[in-house]
Amino acid sequence: MLAPLQLIEQLRARLREALAGEDPAHASGVLSLTLALPHRLQTAPDLAGPRFQFTHGHRSELRAGYGVAAEWQTSGPRRLEQLRERAHALAADWRQLDPDETGFSSFAMLGFAAAPDPDPDELPNALLWLPEVALYSHEEQAALVLSAALPERPETLLARWEHWLERLVPLLNQPSVEPLAPTPLQPGESEPDLAGWRALVFSALDAIERDELQKVVLCRRLRLHGAHPFDLGRINAALGYLFPSCQVVNLRRHEATFVAATPERLFTLRGQRVEADAIAGTARRDADAARDAALGEELRRCPKNLHEHQLVVEAVRAALAESCQQLDAPEGPRLLGLNNAQHLRTLLHGTLRAGEDILSLAERLHPTPATNGQPRRAAHRWLRASEPFTRGWYSGAAGILTPDLGGELWVLLRCARIQGAEAELYAGAGIVPGSDPDSEWEETAHKFAAIATALQFA
Repeated sequence: MLAPLQLIEQLRARLREALAGEDPAHASGVLSLTLALPHRLQTAPDLAGPRFQFTHGHRSELRAGYGVAAEWQTSGPRRLEQLRERAHALAADWRQLDPDETGFSSFAMLGFAAAPDPDPDELPNALLWLPEVALYSHEEQAALVLSAALPERPETLLARWEHWLERLVPLLNQPSVEPLAPTPLQPGESEPDLAGWRALVFSALDAIERDELQKVVLCRRLRLHGAHPFDLGRINAALGYLFPSCQVVNLRRHEATFVAATPERLFTLRGQRVEADAIAGTARRDADAARDAALGEELRRCPKNLHEHQLVVEAVRAALAESCQQLDAPEGPRLLGLNNAQHLRTLLHGTLRAGEDILSLAERLHPTPATNGQPRRAAHRWLRASEPFTRGWYSGAAGILTPDLGGELWVLLRCARIQGAEAELYAGAGIVPGSDPDSEWEETAHKFAAIATALQFA
């Protein structure tokens, strides 16, 4: 394994060689340069400043971005349409250099809040963010990606990129952080409290009985206080260990950090092929294997959960039908087992029509009944009028946009906004005919445990 100084010198030489044939001072658009790294990455360093990270244990995949080479922010009803215009302009003039023939492409972060309304949250409402330097590790291969908006003087560009090498490379070989001994967390207020939750659930059931809604997903927010400031590196490591089948998300723009361990993709788009998740219907886990299997079987046969799940499947299929020239038969429902819960999951596949892309697909699919309700617009209006707080990025989406306008988006569930020793956790429960307020409260408590358990070790 190369020592950090050797690796920096090697990367610097390849960087200078790759730029020798370029004229960034007389070019426009964006330039991205991908350089191979000699080994896979277990973790991404936590550098100060704007940062995002996506890790998935079962896929042995990590993507991280630092700094801002270019970004576009929007809000309001046309936010995704406006970002789509920016993305098309970016893709049309996005030059990529891959001198080491890694086969990796550069990427940007795409994400947006649950609702299009501007919010005082530290994250923009909708964001397309091209990092100045990125890391990508998949299975046994890894690369570093440097990006810049052009035009730029060659000497300025070279100096800035070499500075990133000096900051980042010495931290790449650091061992994974070890979890701290578990520390009790002090619970703060829940919004709504139990009495308010019961009233909200009964109000939702009344709206369903009046045929105003078929389903609505209610959100609860819980504040927790740590004994010391939370360590984000340890939180990421704990979430990755506890939930290897989930996408672990970490977004930081200013002082606060948004984290999530979500089991639910909105969709993956590669070329013209799209794969989307429909996840709804939840049961707890049990340490006893026989009892755990019985709980899963009860979930598979439960009329209330099957109805809730089918609403999501039908909505996702209808949204894909608007974008796809071909839809395959759904696969499911199957059980998706996590450490603290198990869900019903159906996979849907299709082939997109010409002219569709990641943002047009996001516009059609988000929000799904799994996080919002059905009918979509009626549920959204009901939630805006009834929930006691704004959701921010909880139940929004975030992921990766590639230069061909493909990529992947994940629904932001099992979330927390963290600042210092304070954490605000978010979780929701789907309300359909037959829902019981106390059972749904207990479901949100199990979902809070996904983040709360990791916080205890950070």
